[in-house]
Amino acid sequence: MADETVGVVGAGIVGLATAREIVLRRPGTRVVVLEKEPEVSRHQTGHNSGVVHAGIYYTPGSLKADLCVRGVSLLREYCQDRQLPYDEIGKLVVAVRDDELGRMQNLYERAKNNHVPELRKISREQIKELEPHVGGVAALHSPRTAITDYPAVARAFAKDVVDSGGEVRLGFPVTSITTVPGGIEVASGQDLVRVDRLILCAGLQSDSVARLAQDGREPRIIPFRGEYMLLKPDRTHLVRGLVYPVPDPRYPFLGVHFTPRVDGSVEVGPNAVLALAKEGYRRSRVSPRDLLALASYPGAWRMAAQHWRTGIKEYRGSFSAAAFMKDAGLYVPGVGVRDVVRGGAGVRAQALDRDGTLVDDFRIHRVGRITAVRNAPSPAATASMAIAEHITAAVFDDA
Repeated sequence: MADETVGVVGAGIVGLATAREIVLRRPGTRVVVLEKEPEVSRHQTGHNSGVVHAGIYYTPGSLKADLCVRGVSLLREYCQDRQLPYDEIGKLVVAVRDDELGRMQNLYERAKNNHVPELRKISREQIKELEPHVGGVAALHSPRTAITDYPAVARAFAKDVVDSGGEVRLGFPVTSITTVPGGIEVASGQDLVRVDRLILCAGLQSDSVARLAQDGREPRIIPFRGEYMLLKPDRTHLVRGLVYPVPDPRYPFLGVHFTPRVDGSVEVGPNAVLALAKEGYRRSRVSPRDLLALASYPGAWRMAAQHWRTGIKEYRGSFSAAAFMKDAGLYVPGVGVRDVVRGGAGVRAQALDRDGTLVDDFRIHRVGRITAVRNAPSPAATASMAIAEHITAAVFDDA
């Protein structure tokens, strides 16, 4: 239906990609993006490590796997067209012990099923050829894995929306969502926007905003802060590309790794500690409201019962640089506290079900004419343009 108005709550990379997809693919549709912050990409997008994932880790046939692989090609083309940073520096997924080789083989088979391009298994000697300072008994090499500048991509998406006749309204924290005859009213205090369809891409606040739309209380968002060290400038030569561990499939985070950035810096990390506020980028940030919501949710206690040992280890690394760097030294032998300074931090919006299961795949709900993105963790930035295609098709499947 032409001449509709579609609202998108959230000006992170997924919300902006979705708004852009609609204004470009459905001429005549008015799109308005509603964002509580004074600028776009303020939260997860703005704290992203910049990695363009190739699709190695994700369950074949899952939304993550399908949309990541599709998203890479769309993002590469977009960055090249807009002259945005996109550097295929490659990735090594390194096994440092023989008992990791079975998991590495499983990962290789999964990645091949996901059609990760040019992926190969390499030996200890081949690791040294690619990364002279990296140790390990074997690795997977993904030469097409890239890095980019996601905030710059998000700003370009926002410009596309505005240039195509859409609107990005900043400083609009959503306080109510009401379905009325013939539409939906989205309010921020006394300010009101009326739309025909609404898409919620609220990231860290996705469960709170979805509840305003009567989407239900689950899954809940549990915020995990990921803290980084930075290699000192005279030590950035220690890695040429991305260096990752073989992940533990029992835990949704990838572990401490080395990440070159497009500005030439190299991050080491992140850890994954429970944040005490949804936007808790600093340890000192505490939200009693967020803590109460966390403590009252049965899934949080069930998660804690399953992962408390890992949680203790991660907190130890948060307060001790030596503990933080202990794992990093397994991959770059000899690297330690003297080689790094404290870097920044991001917060991951991790969806959690009532039974304590950390939701792995993307999860998108429909409530009438409202579509809610309830879980979009990594690789959501990589997959953002493909997620936008997927959402747009779903939103207008009854048009």
